[in-house]
Parts: sequence; C-alpha cells; structure tokens
Amino acid sequence: MQEIIRRQLAIENNCRPDDFSRAENIITAPVCCEERRKFHDAPFFLKMVTMGGNAVISADLRVHDALRRFSAGKEGHWLFEHNNLMEVERIVNEYGKRLFQTHHMFLPAEEAASSCMAFPVRWFERAELQPFYENVCFPNALGASFDCLRPDMLAVAACDGGEIIGMAGASADTEVLWQIRIDVNSEYRGQGIGTGLVALLRKEIEARGKIPYYGTSLSNLPSWGIALRCGFRPAWVETETIEW
Repeated sequence: MQEIIRRQLAIENNCRPDDFSRAENIITAPVCCEERRKFHDAPFFLKMVTMGGNAVISADLRVHDALRRFSAGKEGHWLFEHNNLMEVERIVNEYGKRLFQTHHMFLPAEEAASSCMAFPVRWFERAELQPFYENVCFPNALGASFDCLRPDMLAVAACDGGEIIGMAGASADTEVLWQIRIDVNSEYRGQGIGTGLVALLRKEIEARGKIPYYGTSLSNLPSWGIALRCGFRPAWVETETIEW
C-alpha cells in the first residue's frame, strides 16, 4: 500500500516515487494529470506533501526561489508546523492565494476492531445513493451531489427503527483508492456507531480488492479515534492553496 501511495502522490506532485524518501526537500512544477485524485479541475498553485520525512512541494514556478530559501536546511515534516505554514502563506498571498487546511491521511495497518454494532445496518450500492443527495443528511459521508470524477460507490448506514442515524460512505478517488467518510447524528455520538460503520466499510472495500483510506484534520480528535480503532495509521499529510 505504501508503494501504491508513493506512486499516486508522485503522479499528483510531478515527482518520482522515491523522492518521498530523500533527505532533501523536493520542489517541482504543478501538474494536473488524468490519473490524479480529482479534487480540483486545475493544478494547485501550491501543494505540499510529506510521508514523514522530507517534503515534496509542487508549486508555480514564480515561487520556486522563495520556497527554496524557505525550505533550505529544514526537515520536511516540520514544514507543516504552524510557524512554517505562516511563511508559506506569506509567499502565496502575493499571488492571490492562501493555504487551505492540512489533510492527515491514514492507511490500514492493522486488523480493524470487531464491529459490535448496537443498531442494525443497511448497505447501499452506488445506484441506490441518489436519494441521499436530494436530502442532504450526511454531508461528510457522501458528496453534496453525485460526482462522476470521484463517484460514491458504497455506503453502510446504522438505523434506529426506520431512521438512519449514521452513515459511512466510500468514494472511488482512483481506480484503486477508495476514501472512507463518516457521519453520525449528534444525539447518537459516543456509542461506537462511527467506529462500527467505518470498520464494516473498510472490510467490504478490502473484500472488493480496493484500498480503503481515511482523511481527517489535525484537531478532529473523535475522527482520529475512529481511524485508530479501525486499524488505520497515519501515512501522509498534504496541504494546498485555494483562491484568496
């Protein structure tokens, strides 16, 4: 899985897979390959990735000199600390861009916890998900609308009576990588529903020959807890710019 991720990140950041294992930080020009995870229609002005060692920064050529000065002599994973991100922010602000959030990404590393659910579950295949777009109840588990570039492929829901109280969904971000996302109604949180749904979905994705992966933000500790209990471990961190 690590090698698959290295190849995928290399495609998206215009570098070689072994560039993520180098001692020095790597700066490249941005690309927008067809094989990328299609979160955006055009290349990011700047995208920065680390797998825990150095950093690979794909960025507009106009900021390469500033980024070389900024990153020189620094360990790549420290570039994601707040004080260093502030410096990146200053560099890209001059071109009408700003940094978005950091995405902390997880891959399966251990067996998922047993999914002891106190509620019955229902499974939904891709063709059955349309009603959930029309009635936006689970905006984190599913996209706001059907996305043909990153289609939601599968979902599992916990039910209390006839009501769906939580849902985990999987989008096909690439042919192989399916991202898991989770939503639980606020009054039902803290009962292990999120962990149970993610564990079930992870196992089903793997049974279909795909790689499940999971992303969250630095401060979303409940989401981190779900990931860890379901056998996921941190694999890489990435951040990118958006328009000012």
